Amino acid sequence: MNTTQLTQPTVKRNLMMSMIALSMGGMSLSTQAQTELPSKQSQEVEQLRQEVQALRELIEQQKVQTAQTATAIAAVQRPAPVAIAPVAKTAKGAELNFYGNVRLDASYQSEGGGNVNMPYNQINSVPLKGNAENSDRLKSTLAATRLGVDFKSQVADQEVKGKIEVDFLGGASLDNLRIRHAYLTYADWLIGQTWSNFAVPDYMPETIDALAYVGGAVKRTAQVRHTTKFTPQTNLVMALEDPKDASITQRLPALTARLNHQFANNFNVSARAMGHEKRTNTDEEMAWGVGLGAKYEVVPGTTLKADYYHVKGDSSFVSFTNSGVVTQADGSLVQSEFDSITVGLTQQFNEKLRGTVGYGYMTFDEDPNYINALADKTKANKDLWQAWANVFYSPSKPLSFGLEYVYGEREAFGAAPNGSKTGEDNRVNAVAIYNF
Repeated sequence: MNTTQLTQPTVKRNLMMSMIALSMGGMSLSTQAQTELPSKQSQEVEQLRQEVQALRELIEQQKVQTAQTATAIAAVQRPAPVAIAPVAKTAKGAELNFYGNVRLDASYQSEGGGNVNMPYNQINSVPLKGNAENSDRLKSTLAATRLGVDFKSQVADQEVKGKIEVDFLGGASLDNLRIRHAYLTYADWLIGQTWSNFAVPDYMPETIDALAYVGGAVKRTAQVRHTTKFTPQTNLVMALEDPKDASITQRLPALTARLNHQFANNFNVSARAMGHEKRTNTDEEMAWGVGLGAKYEVVPGTTLKADYYHVKGDSSFVSFTNSGVVTQADGSLVQSEFDSITVGLTQQFNEKLRGTVGYGYMTFDEDPNYINALADKTKANKDLWQAWANVFYSPSKPLSFGLEYVYGEREAFGAAPNGSKTGEDNRVNAVAIYNF
């Protein structure tokens, strides 16, 4: 038998070769494993990235859908925008705001009465009892219908503002157009015609009567006025006014002053003073007066108003007075002097209904020189008083209806031929107003 004889060197060499082969095989397997692992991890990472990106896109889509839904809901809930009409402008650029009302006044005169065409207060001249009284008479007018325009424009760094307002209460026939207010304001100045700085209507109790009652004043004068503000609660108003007193020869305007102060949100007061020269060709006297008004909200909805005047020698400012001066036989002037007060309480029952009760009184000094200088003593009064009660009903904002009862009397310095010295005013007033 031929048997190959393996020598020791040959065995060693074969063993070494086998080990090398195994080693090379292991290295190959290791290299293959190392090569395959990164490749698999990269695939997993890439897949994870794709999933994250898909998730992001889904979130973004959800945000867009949520925003669109919120917008749609808001569009349904939010009312449609209101179209605001532009303010009217003049060719010079002034902005205008028009306003006014249509007003029907009616009065049933039970007793007394003066001018048969006048449905408003005439307490100082109602006939004395038994002397041509106009009792049991219905009167009506639309003469208090009002038209107005507010305007403003920019001048340098200040606004110029103003008002023009008219009604038809001019003349004895109550059908003539007249100016109520016509003025402009610049900074702290006012120039034009508006409420007198002395006889302000702010503290009169509310009335249906367009001319107010005893103790009140609805005087509008041409004036130049300046306001000084000391604090937000206190200011001083000074004015030069033209009182248009036909009884005298006027050469100087009246000087008026008004100090306003607010003690609290529900309590306002006003102290006023006036001085005015009364002059004829042969004599001159100084007229003067003081006034004090207060407005107090007792509780929400309940307001108390009061106004007091003491005046000597003037009939230009406060309503229903005797002539401020009369001329004696020697040409000298003699002055009238009076005190007046009006007080009233207004109750706001609800947003549509309110009512007022009020009382006014005026008493004149019994100066014999003044009384003896009068041409007709029955036309000058010793005392005047009126009391009234009214209700206003506003079913909607532009509409207002009012009903009022008033009773008053006057006592004259002289007696009528029948011996009567007293006249009375007993009537019911009604009003319907449409504001625009």
